[in-house]
Amino acid sequence: MEKDEKRASVDNFNSTAELTSNPGFQSSLSVTSKGDENSYNPFENRNLEHPNSVFGSILHLLKACLGSGILAMPAAFKNCGMVTGTIGTLLAGLVCTHTIHIFVKASQNICIDAKKPSMSFAETCGAVFTYGPKRLQAWGEFVKTLIDYSMTLTYISVLCVYIVFIASSFKEVLDVALPEYQISIQMYCFLTLLPLIIICQIRNLKYLVPFSAIANVMIMIVFAITMYYMFVDLPPLSEREMVADISQWPLFFSTVIFAMEGIGVVMPVENEMAKPQKFLGCPGVLNVSMVIVIVLYAIFGFFGYLQFGDDVKGSITLNLPQDSIIAESATLLMAVVIFLSYALQFYVPMEMITRLLKKRQSNRYENIIQVAIRITLVTITVAIAAAFPNLELVISFVGAVFFSTLGLFIPAVIDTVYHWERGLGKFNYILWKNSLIGIVSIIALVSGAYVSIVGMIQEFSGDHDVTFNNETLSYT
Repeated sequence: MEKDEKRASVDNFNSTAELTSNPGFQSSLSVTSKGDENSYNPFENRNLEHPNSVFGSILHLLKACLGSGILAMPAAFKNCGMVTGTIGTLLAGLVCTHTIHIFVKASQNICIDAKKPSMSFAETCGAVFTYGPKRLQAWGEFVKTLIDYSMTLTYISVLCVYIVFIASSFKEVLDVALPEYQISIQMYCFLTLLPLIIICQIRNLKYLVPFSAIANVMIMIVFAITMYYMFVDLPPLSEREMVADISQWPLFFSTVIFAMEGIGVVMPVENEMAKPQKFLGCPGVLNVSMVIVIVLYAIFGFFGYLQFGDDVKGSITLNLPQDSIIAESATLLMAVVIFLSYALQFYVPMEMITRLLKKRQSNRYENIIQVAIRITLVTITVAIAAAFPNLELVISFVGAVFFSTLGLFIPAVIDTVYHWERGLGKFNYILWKNSLIGIVSIIALVSGAYVSIVGMIQEFSGDHDVTFNNETLSYT
């Protein structure tokens, strides 16, 4: 009876993948429930109307992880040093990849117990508690709701930053090109409204693949232009610090983790794959995507810091020559990349909203409601960005708190809870390993939150130079 009640509770969870209705496909899922030879196979029960290919899924993950964050890697290396930065980037990349892997694995496994074809990030967290140790089962629904709202708040904040980034980039270039037509950054924010409303009406990840492909091509062009200036007349390594003061390392890890994490997009991408069994494993969608991400982050961080040294700014594009048409074009292209990325990140909060809409008794006016919600949400993010065009410090605080929590701490907790009664491995290595990951996430959380809070206090007092670990961080 207790087991049936738990199943009924988890059956109320709805996944993005259940919005569609095409015939399923065969899978090679090897995980089975204990003592059940005919265990439920979630992969074979997924009915997807618009499934993503392996290549399309890789593009989505690359787009989620390769954004403006990579341009901040040289500044991150400045806080860590050449040697420590390179090793730290590789370690951070491995940790991020591992946490995504264990979370997706737990999601696929818990789908067997819950007899669900797929689950979102929040649904997985709730189900792991519901089917976990008896003392934690009552917390399932609370955990699911908490993660849902945390994820939504995080990505709405990210969307606001994207709008500010787009507006700032266009203003910087057009103010120089058309000095007689200078307009405020608020107006540039509002000019993004209509294009964003249009692109955010796309409801299936499959139809966002072309945009991800275009954005990936554009970002490669930006990377190529940036790398051209990075590699011209490189100074000798001896002029750069190999290992920075250890007190600055937390700022480095906070930046890298915030830049690398695309945890909110992972489950929607996996849920809508035509062959989800190829998401994990070797080579696998996850491993291929993260290897590319880690290599690019290391290259940009290492050579960007080598080229510009302690003068490197928050985004390396700000170090490019301002009188160069090529450099200016890179700034505009990056703005377009972020515009195309907005639709992909917008998918995360809409995934939760869509699940809430499915609880309605009637499907009447569903299309109108969807359009209205999307227009409203985009308008809200634009209005917030226009009202507070210097959102970077506020959003960096939210991002540092939520991405370190959602990307590292939560997966470690979920993996531990899932294995608590199923076995924690030899010498309880799963518990020790996940505890270490939790400590790393807390360090990133505290250091990132500290810098952001100090910066906000300084901003309100009118001082735009923030001192942290004997280093002055200037912002506009």
